[in-house]
Amino acid sequence: MALTLSSPAFGPGGEIPELFTCEGRDVSPPLSWTGVPSEAKSLALIVDDPDAPDPKAPKRTWVHWVLYDLPPTATGLAQAVSPSELPAGTRQGTNDSKRTGYGGPCPPIGRHRYFHKLYALDVVLPDLGAATKAELEAAMKGHVIAQAELMGTYQKKR
Repeated sequence: MALTLSSPAFGPGGEIPELFTCEGRDVSPPLSWTGVPSEAKSLALIVDDPDAPDPKAPKRTWVHWVLYDLPPTATGLAQAVSPSELPAGTRQGTNDSKRTGYGGPCPPIGRHRYFHKLYALDVVLPDLGAATKAELEAAMKGHVIAQAELMGTYQKKR
């Protein structure tokens, strides 16, 4: 069975509800997954936007959320999950707002794509501290045994 990532809040390619953005409560969406390989020792999650600042002329990928060392027995994350509610052992990395935790969509112009990427790893990573996406990707290199992706979009209303 393939690793799959989904959300009851939005479908693949669908619009992310305002609640999960800077125009709403800026809380994390509920996520669930199935098909974690039996040999997986941990999971990692990266949420990023490759369309920053303008989808017509993107200059960088903006990182919204970095989590690693989620237990392979975890099957998802609750809506508005707080650090204390993360599955035991989960570590938080640093997003591009220079803080840990979720930072929702807040595109300055146009409709942006937000990629939620889940990775199954054959190791439990060492404590990387509040790792950046680049640091996490470097640590995961050669250890990804499966991955899944869910893309949603958002454009500011105001």
